Amino acid sequence: MVNITESNSRYDNLDKMTVKELLENINHEDSTVHMAVNKIIPQIEEVVENIIPKIKKGGRLFYVGAGTSGRLGILDASEIPPTYGVPYDIVIGLIAGGDQAIRKAIESAEDDENGAWRDMLPFKPHAIDSVIGIAASGRTPYVIGAVKQAKREGLFTACIVCNPGSQLAKEVDIALEAIVGPEFVTGSTRMKAGTAQKLILNMITTSIMIKLGRVKGNKMVDMQLTNQKLVERGSIMIQEELGLSIEDARRLLLLHGSVRNAVDNYKSL
Repeated sequence: MVNITESNSRYDNLDKMTVKELLENINHEDSTVHMAVNKIIPQIEEVVENIIPKIKKGGRLFYVGAGTSGRLGILDASEIPPTYGVPYDIVIGLIAGGDQAIRKAIESAEDDENGAWRDMLPFKPHAIDSVIGIAASGRTPYVIGAVKQAKREGLFTACIVCNPGSQLAKEVDIALEAIVGPEFVTGSTRMKAGTAQKLILNMITTSIMIKLGRVKGNKMVDMQLTNQKLVERGSIMIQEELGLSIEDARRLLLLHGSVRNAVDNYKSL
């Protein structure tokens, strides 16, 4: 396996650069990430097309990762319910070391190859579920163990990695290999690799939710009204859709709890 994520930075003497030079060089490196993701859109499409029918049948999507990769999976999973109004057990993020590892590294947790499947067992994984392993290096035992066991149990498996030909990629049905090159700070995969992972996760879940009917036009019609900003956003959506005053739109939204329900109930009158 070519270990690009640990290869030497293209830049040296970072400690001697001005702040402006640091920012410009980091930004230059970041600008290359979207092209690495663009190259694997056909594979991302294949992953999404496999997952959609499974979720329609009641399946879940599990993200499994350690460190930064695990945190990114949990971030994406946690944002889906409030954004699209789906239950919290549709997309599930698991991180080596458990929830406490979200804020603080748990020593050696990622080295436990049986740990992730053990963490999945309380959710009673089923063949209509899907597992995406996230690991920049592609060699994290916690993640590899999860997809290997998941595949044995008949689950669909994929991975997001930033090295070519990794062990993790060999164990899954579809590998998403976003080769972003060396990091600005050697080995700091929370940077370009993490950005690529975040982009891909956004693409996967956003596409799935749209195809599940959770977006109308370009609006999040099922978003949860968890704060004043979202109430205002929803009120404007209803105002634009129905031609009501903003006050009437707001009252309708609060009465029915979502943009979709408010519009559907108003149109049915």
